[in-house]
Amino acid sequence: MTPHPGSRSVPTPEIGDRHPLSLVLVTLTVVSGLVDAVCFLGLGHVFTANMTGNVLIIGFALAGAPGFSVTGSLVSLGAFLVGAVAAGRLALAFRDRHRVPWVRTALWCEAALLAVSTVVAFGAGGVPPYPLIALIALAMGLRNGTVGRLAVPDLTTTVLTRTLAALAAGSRLAGGTDRRSGRKVAAVAAMVAGAVPGAWLVLRHGIGWPLLLDTLTVTGTALVYREGG
Repeated sequence: MTPHPGSRSVPTPEIGDRHPLSLVLVTLTVVSGLVDAVCFLGLGHVFTANMTGNVLIIGFALAGAPGFSVTGSLVSLGAFLVGAVAAGRLALAFRDRHRVPWVRTALWCEAALLAVSTVVAFGAGGVPPYPLIALIALAMGLRNGTVGRLAVPDLTTTVLTRTLAALAAGSRLAGGTDRRSGRKVAAVAAMVAGAVPGAWLVLRHGIGWPLLLDTLTVTGTALVYREGG
């Protein structure tokens, strides 16, 4: 199998559960739980990491269901796509280099966008949430575009539908071998591990603190991410 441009000698489909890149992606899944808690609970029932949810919300709002915003979801969707385009350009810029500087640069960009989001959240007051939605969705689009190109199986960091289906279909109950079941369970647990404190912080202290926690987590991940030579 040919490694993705910019990767190290280990192709991403062969990366094990304890590989540094796998640990990075599990950590980012925790961040996704925090992010969607912020956006869904604190910014008017909008998703910034899960675009399937956003498309559904647009449909609900167009049908007249109360409590959903077409504008907010469209802002999120548009910014997400811009971030994904930026991820593609970043991957091209690093196509002849090792995977580590590429992934680390994407992490730094995400951390920077989340940091700006945090500052805006603490100082927003009664300002409409659309700039904040756009900033967070831009960060998530950049991340999703990068993770998609990495193509590490079962670690998308934002969507669990395929992970859960693969976990069930590949189980011994279904006649499978439970291959990579630990990774799949870890991804689900990581999302919950982010959503629970994220929701708690939003409901009791507002959106600024969970965004600060997101920023610090992604920054720390960028700082410690290394792979063996």
